[in-house]
Amino acid sequence: MARDDKQDLADGQLGVTANGAGTAAERAALVARAFSVKKRFLAMYKRANAGHVGSSLSCAELLVFLKYGWMHDEDTFILSKGHAVAALYALLAEANLLEEHQLDTFYGEGTLLPALPPVNAIKEIPFATGSLGHGLSLCAGMALGAALDHRRRAFFCLTSDGELDAGSTWEAALFIAHRKLTNLVWLIDRNGIQGMGGTEEVLALEPLPAKLASFGFHVLEADGHDFASLLAARDACLRVQATGSVPVAIIANTIKGHGIRYMQDTVASHYLPMDDAQYRQALDELASAHAATVAASRDAR
Repeated sequence: MARDDKQDLADGQLGVTANGAGTAAERAALVARAFSVKKRFLAMYKRANAGHVGSSLSCAELLVFLKYGWMHDEDTFILSKGHAVAALYALLAEANLLEEHQLDTFYGEGTLLPALPPVNAIKEIPFATGSLGHGLSLCAGMALGAALDHRRRAFFCLTSDGELDAGSTWEAALFIAHRKLTNLVWLIDRNGIQGMGGTEEVLALEPLPAKLASFGFHVLEADGHDFASLLAARDACLRVQATGSVPVAIIANTIKGHGIRYMQDTVASHYLPMDDAQYRQALDELASAHAATVAASRDAR
């Protein structure tokens, strides 16, 4: 699947680097994309007076990283945690795969952009998800089909940690490991909060790395909001995949409602929309954090 690095950059994607954390230019480009995507979906949520803001903030960097730091045009992505679909819509608009005016219709009557991923409406969204626990199985079937057809393409599935409560997720995990589907990467958004409370209170998952390893996965962990950490996990994953012996699961440690103080690490951020003051606060805090990150990066050069 590897392509020439110059072609990757021409396509708006980043080439694979060997230093384990990407270059400063790679990380800066990803930071800028993430900031733009967050502004887009915050505006969508505010216009629609809709919730699930915390879910999108939890995985925004992960989506940007996959699109611009790892995936190629022929690869497939499944957003199993479909409640965060506003972040995916915003990413597709960022990549000029959706029109800007379409974002304005999010959650509206007759829209192509409903609250959960739609059925057969958008080429880059192959399945309707959000009935949690189904995405990994769908991705496994596609990965097996490609392997049987000897097609060189990769499949990525992002699940929430809450949907690990579903037995279908673990059935898929057993299947992936049994068939050695090394063309599939399973990413887990590990923010520790699901719809009704903390994951460890609702149905304990820990020790999650050991459980995944016991199912036959090579387990990697990363900071899901830090691009250096994610790029390092990517390179480690590619090295494991090159052996062709075992599939990889990446636990991305994240924070629900990341970057907005009143939302961070709260169950409420899963449901509640923003009022005018909260929206302004969200934009201000994200802008301040972005400016600080850019300044720190500049000073480090």
